Amino acid sequence: MLVAIDIGNTNVVLGVFHAGSSDLRVKWRLQSNTQRTTDEYMALITSLLEHEGLCPDTVSGVVISSVVTPLTRVFRKLSQLLFTTEPVIVSAGIRTGMPIRMENPKEVGADRIVNAVAAYERHRQALIVVDFGTATTFDVVSADGCYLGGCIVPGIGISLDALVNRTDKLPPVEIVKPARVIGKNTVSSIQSGIYFGYVGLIEGIVRRIAKEMELTPLVVATGGLGSLFHQEEGLFHEYLHDLTLQGLKILYERNRHG
Repeated sequence: MLVAIDIGNTNVVLGVFHAGSSDLRVKWRLQSNTQRTTDEYMALITSLLEHEGLCPDTVSGVVISSVVTPLTRVFRKLSQLLFTTEPVIVSAGIRTGMPIRMENPKEVGADRIVNAVAAYERHRQALIVVDFGTATTFDVVSADGCYLGGCIVPGIGISLDALVNRTDKLPPVEIVKPARVIGKNTVSSIQSGIYFGYVGLIEGIVRRIAKEMELTPLVVATGGLGSLFHQEEGLFHEYLHDLTLQGLKILYERNRHG
């Protein structure tokens, strides 16, 4: 089995693939906690594996993408101790099969490259990946498979938290698609502003990227709230919930032999 681990600022997502298969056997989402020790994560993951009838001894490979350096060290050690294998870690110098056309390729978050590789492997055409995470990121890939760069904007959760925490009378609200733009009370007004504000943001950025590229790229969504915005007709070509884990599997195969 292959264990793919995506370490983000908010969550650690683990996926288990059977050998030789692109089908995800099981997936877990844990809190990213830099105060939790390797032993604590080991105990938790061992319990999760046992609950699914899986044994750590059957894991033949581990691949890690991380934007949280302390947790990279924790999960590297976990891989060595629990799975007795040295993990493939997505970092500068790894074989991605995708040229990085950035001023400093080392600056690009590992998760962004993983998403771009997975989406391009799936479609083999110019595309934009919109990832709804702690930040909302736009990653652009050319028709010939080069990573061109992109945009980073505050995530929806961050924006909503800032609005609520910096005002005296605005309440926390659930992030949903409202029935109408014109809100009839405070809650629906906030929901409208958050949802349709981000729809407009996505449409505007995608339109400007397409103008710079002088073509119409495919637009793929991923990340937790991507499923909500995929409801908006014409906004995305598709929503791929497990895009990052699939990308990690691809990169593992490209780097497993050294």
